[in-house]
Amino acid sequence: MSNPQQLRYSKEHEWLSAVDADGVATVGITEFAANALGDVVYAQLPAVGDTVTAGETCGELESTKSVSDLYSPVTGEVTEANQAVVDDPSLVNSAPFEGGWLFKVKITDEPADLLSADAYVALTAG
Repeated sequence: MSNPQQLRYSKEHEWLSAVDADGVATVGITEFAANALGDVVYAQLPAVGDTVTAGETCGELESTKSVSDLYSPVTGEVTEANQAVVDDPSLVNSAPFEGGWLFKVKITDEPADLLSADAYVALTAG
C-alpha cells in the first residue's frame, strides 16, 4: 500500500492535497481506510456551500461491512463534492487517491496535527 508523499493525512484516515492558488484542497480517504471498509456501496458527502470543521463528521461511507463517518481534516467551505463517487461509490475502493476523491474545500483553518505520508504509515503499521 503506498501513500502519496505529497499528501497530508489525518488520524481518522482522510487525506488532504496541497492547497491550490485559490486556497482549495481536495479531501479523500486513504487506501488503508478503503480496504478496512470493504466494498463501498453508498457515499453521503457534504454539499457545496456547507461549512466543515476539522475533526468533525461531515458525511458517511457505507460498505458491505459497516457504516463509517467521514471526518473533515480541515475547517472551511465545501466548493465541490465528487458526484462520480455518489454515482459509483466503488471508486473509493478502486482509486482512493485519484477518481475516488470525496470533496474539495476552501480552507479557513488547518490543524497542525496532519501527518506526513511516513508518519501515517507508522500510525497504520501498528
